Amino acid sequence: MQDVVQAIKSSDYLVAFTGAGMDTESNLPDFRGPTGLWKNHDPRTLASTQALETDYSLFREFYSSRIKNLSNVQPHPGHHILAQWEKDGMIKSIITQNVSGLHAAAGSKRVIELHGNIRKMYCHDCGRPATEGAFLAGQSCSCGGRLRPGVTLFGEALPEVSFQQSDIELARADMILILGTSLEVYPAAGMPFMYPMTRVYVDLEATPDRRIDYVFTEKIGSFLDRIDRLLNRLD
Repeated sequence: MQDVVQAIKSSDYLVAFTGAGMDTESNLPDFRGPTGLWKNHDPRTLASTQALETDYSLFREFYSSRIKNLSNVQPHPGHHILAQWEKDGMIKSIITQNVSGLHAAAGSKRVIELHGNIRKMYCHDCGRPATEGAFLAGQSCSCGGRLRPGVTLFGEALPEVSFQQSDIELARADMILILGTSLEVYPAAGMPFMYPMTRVYVDLEATPDRRIDYVFTEKIGSFLDRIDRLLNRLD
């Protein structure tokens, strides 16, 4: 832990890369869980272009439930620590696979949403922006098209702008905090390894990886809190 603290202190360009484990610590229900409406469905098939085009009713119901689950969810201390580190100039940006918007809600400004944002709606057919309320109400676009959340579905490429922004940040970075991601969903999973840098990986299911310098199998919030306290002692 002391080695990680010293590495952070000496880093010139620190970035964070976050995944689903970052949000589940805010008690955001895991839609992959064994209970609820989706227990008989593979969420990966529901979060797909195929579902959007061939079973829109179920697609909309799935995403409506995810949006409603966000209504009572707040950023946890880990989100706030990253936001404060950005304010202090210690962290330069956050690249996130999450679509919840919780990093921004915590006050982080330089957030690259690699897979989009579930609260931003548009028409799948014509691209016109839409409201969340219209989507939840099952309305169609004025063109008659299907409304959808602004997230990257299975079967779609990552947003070009977000990917390019992430590439620029990673090329600059000399250190990365990989927080709460399985490192299994590509192409995002390969991004922390595109350039040489010091890597710290924190996840409840983290396992040793020869590409990663420091691996911690624990909750992200408690890890960041410990690091923050140690950093403050060194100031």
